[in-house]
Amino acid sequence: MQDRAGVPERRLSGDARIESRYERYRTVTHNDVLRSLRYLLNVGDGALADIARLAGGEVSKADMAAFLKTEDEQGYRPCGDHVMAHFLNGLVIHKRGVDPNRPPQPLEIPVTNNTVLKKLRVAFELKDSDITSLIEKSGLRVSKAELGAFFRRLDHRNYRDCGDQFLRNLLKAMTF
Repeated sequence: MQDRAGVPERRLSGDARIESRYERYRTVTHNDVLRSLRYLLNVGDGALADIARLAGGEVSKADMAAFLKTEDEQGYRPCGDHVMAHFLNGLVIHKRGVDPNRPPQPLEIPVTNNTVLKKLRVAFELKDSDITSLIEKSGLRVSKAELGAFFRRLDHRNYRDCGDQFLRNLLKAMTF
């Protein structure tokens, strides 16, 4: 039996079946997002740590260097939700400045692809048309309704999860 993508489905139960369908597709980790944004911003490890500290995160330059290594390198550490949430809030402050009339943004935990997409849109002041044109550069197509579904609340009936491929292609297109 095959799923809609033509990937053979093994006879497993529950979450194991879902995992097996997509095990050959690599997921976007927080570390991948940090590496992409470092390249996009053209800054060093210390500057990324400074950005996370803008939102109250406690990240040293050594920690950030460990997050930026690939999984097969010595000293690699996976980036957790709290560090990523602080970094994304700090990125908004770094790009747009602090608004003294507004309280600090609360951390959105867990950090999902939708959260990353929302924070990138705010930090880089991207409109729907900007995101659509960036995605089209990478060879994908997205409708305005589909894009709007990524930015809805989790409990909204039209909410849709932002996939790894969409986020990866957006980050790649933003760097060019």
